[in-house]
Amino acid sequence: MSQLQYKDLLDAGVHFGHLTRKWDPRMAPYIFMEKNGIHLIDINKTMACLDEACFAIKNIVRSGRKVMFVATKKQAQEIVTAEAKRLRMPYVTERWLGGMLTNFATIRKSLKKLSSFEKLMKDEAFKSLVKREQLAIRREKDKLEKILGGVVDLTRLPAALYVIDVKKEHIAIAEARRLGIPVFGMVDTNSNPNEVDFPIPANDDAYKSIALITKAISEAIEEGLSERKKDKEDTKLKDEEDVKREVDAEVSEE
Repeated sequence: MSQLQYKDLLDAGVHFGHLTRKWDPRMAPYIFMEKNGIHLIDINKTMACLDEACFAIKNIVRSGRKVMFVATKKQAQEIVTAEAKRLRMPYVTERWLGGMLTNFATIRKSLKKLSSFEKLMKDEAFKSLVKREQLAIRREKDKLEKILGGVVDLTRLPAALYVIDVKKEHIAIAEARRLGIPVFGMVDTNSNPNEVDFPIPANDDAYKSIALITKAISEAIEEGLSERKKDKEDTKLKDEEDVKREVDAEVSEE
């Protein structure tokens, strides 16, 4: 699936783990060796896991469902936001609101509130409000937009989560697991790979590593979107051919 080469991962520092004293023993199968007190991740395992993750996530998207990107750590926010926006997928890069998945109905209410603020601010009546009230509304809108801007178009629960740093995003992962939503995640040597359905052993702190893995996942999603579009076109063509056949059959009977 992924077109990445061994050297690409090495150059991005994907193999650099944490200090050996900070390791999670459950990551042992993905660790190649220890060097200067640091665990090094087995790049071959990373490539195999990434291929498996890309294949699975491509098929989820091909079925017409959404993947939510989750990355609230600073060094991941920029790349994750850019890729999610490009693919028109939901994303959370500011703060994970407890219940974003398990209490989705409440989140929908907040999204409706954000929408009502946007409509109000475009209305002439907004200009007639005193400046203090206008400022309060703007602040509330900006606050909601900052937290929920990435999920504003989400009308139903996502079919999967793609997470950077499974330790940091443990609340999001717990909610997804509770609802049976599969999780794809970058897992460093200090994390538990069993927390996610598709662990991708990799350095989840370095920008280059995060960007490389995220772009590989994004390309798989893009491929899934492209295949879905082709599937729809093929179905439409088949339907048109079926209708034409029926019409031709009726004409020949006459």
